[in-house]
Amino acid sequence: MKIKNPFKAVGLDSGSWGERVAARYVRKQLGFKILGRNVRVGDHDEVDLICRDRDTLVFVEVKTRSSERHGRPMDSVDARKRRALSRAAVRYVKKLKNPRVYIRFDVVEIIGKSDLAEVELHYINDAFQLEGGYDFYW
Repeated sequence: MKIKNPFKAVGLDSGSWGERVAARYVRKQLGFKILGRNVRVGDHDEVDLICRDRDTLVFVEVKTRSSERHGRPMDSVDARKRRALSRAAVRYVKKLKNPRVYIRFDVVEIIGKSDLAEVELHYINDAFQLEGGYDFYW
């Protein structure tokens, strides 16, 4: 879907611009509560957005591309990235006082440039399942 571009990127920082566009979209259009942005979990893992959608924790990966010439943004959420997001989610949930929650992994694709009036945004709900041999045991 085409949406208005509410933000302009500073320099070539399209990743931060895309994350701001995605955060605004999930908050205003989907009604999610944002619990964290660029949340570092452990030494190497980072989650772009952690949101709450009613009784579900949603771990959102944001991917931005200027065009689809080099493939869809979702294509870069490969097995290695899915395992890293799964590992981060497990660590995050284990730090909570009440870890009995539902989790979901969503992806936001943003196609366009920061200087355009409109960009294309695709929200992929439940983009993948928990990977990497992780499971929740308490």
